[in-house]
Amino acid sequence: MADRRSSEAVPTTSGRQSHAIPAASFPTHNSPRTWLITSALTPLAIRLTRQLLAHGDYIVACLPPQEIEHEDRSAEFRELINECKSNRKDREGWKDRIRPIRCDSRVMGQCGAAVAEAVQIFGRIDIMLCCRAEAVVGTVEELSTNPATQNLVRDQFETVYFSQVNFIKAALPQLRAQHTGHIMVLTSIGGHIGTPGMSFYTAAVWALEGFCDSLAYEIAPFNIKMTIVQPNKEILSLTNRLIFSPLLPQYEADLNPAPNMRDVLSTVLNSNPDTYIEQSEDEIQYRYAKLPPATLDKLVMETVHALTAIGGHENPPARHIVGFEGAIAVREKLKTVTEELEDFVEVSLAVDIFDSELKAEARKGRSEMEATQGMGAGEGSSGAGMGGFPGMGPMS
Repeated sequence: MADRRSSEAVPTTSGRQSHAIPAASFPTHNSPRTWLITSALTPLAIRLTRQLLAHGDYIVACLPPQEIEHEDRSAEFRELINECKSNRKDREGWKDRIRPIRCDSRVMGQCGAAVAEAVQIFGRIDIMLCCRAEAVVGTVEELSTNPATQNLVRDQFETVYFSQVNFIKAALPQLRAQHTGHIMVLTSIGGHIGTPGMSFYTAAVWALEGFCDSLAYEIAPFNIKMTIVQPNKEILSLTNRLIFSPLLPQYEADLNPAPNMRDVLSTVLNSNPDTYIEQSEDEIQYRYAKLPPATLDKLVMETVHALTAIGGHENPPARHIVGFEGAIAVREKLKTVTEELEDFVEVSLAVDIFDSELKAEARKGRSEMEATQGMGAGEGSSGAGMGGFPGMGPMS
């Protein structure tokens, strides 16, 4: 298998997204890069892997054991490996540039072994993509009814938070020794916006993003970059395992008007007879969505494009929101936060012991805002409250 040693990437530019499925775009670099993908069986990871192999990069593909054993889940990856081994001219050399590794990222020792094998085979790790996900669907009360549902909460954090943290901790000594590297963490706009019916998934995402924000300061002196990539919630939800807690009748749509991802995801699953789900008040139910290939492409290719354009970039963003709808939803949420900050600025300043220029400036800004709003202030603020819950529109 081909061996590559310490050649350092010098990327400069990246492509921009369009509303159509974009073509692959990569930062310029001096030599092929090595990617470590922490969960390589997802439709998104498989499409990313094809583009990286076609570009000439090296891939360490980590395979969660419980997903390998699921025949439908692993079928597309097996097809990819067969392509790599084929005699097709456009697949020449692919089998030498991909290394599948069975790895349960919830176990720290297995993460360390995967990192060591990646370095042994390809010499280094340039980009690590942390993309393990699954979504527990249920309200806080539904996930508090018995020990089985309470365990779902722990499992949610094991998968979304601890499994990614384990891989990052395992890779840090190698990246620090290289004095270069890029950690990319795939989350969702749930890192900005709460989601009814997915409270604990959102909590795990926020925990992971808080960890990454803090870590970024610690590793910057070692020339290690950190980027959080945030697509819409449905992109990771519909390409990974969905776990539905038993339903409490008090939270059914006809009794509780709050928007709920349970109904949205059930509608998508029920469009395919193989994944049809009838919500139960007694059983925990598990599903992988089965979407047509063209629908999957439309769902994930913008995110794939973002990952190829940003991965290994010389000056990558700390956060990147994928897609127009996600960017608008986050902007509305931040607008609401800003408006509430201004509304209660006097309360915030009241605890200050000393007068300061900053305090005077804040009060001046408050006065100017009120003068600008004038008589229109009584019309109410526009924000991303629960009544206008962003990102909950129909899925295409």
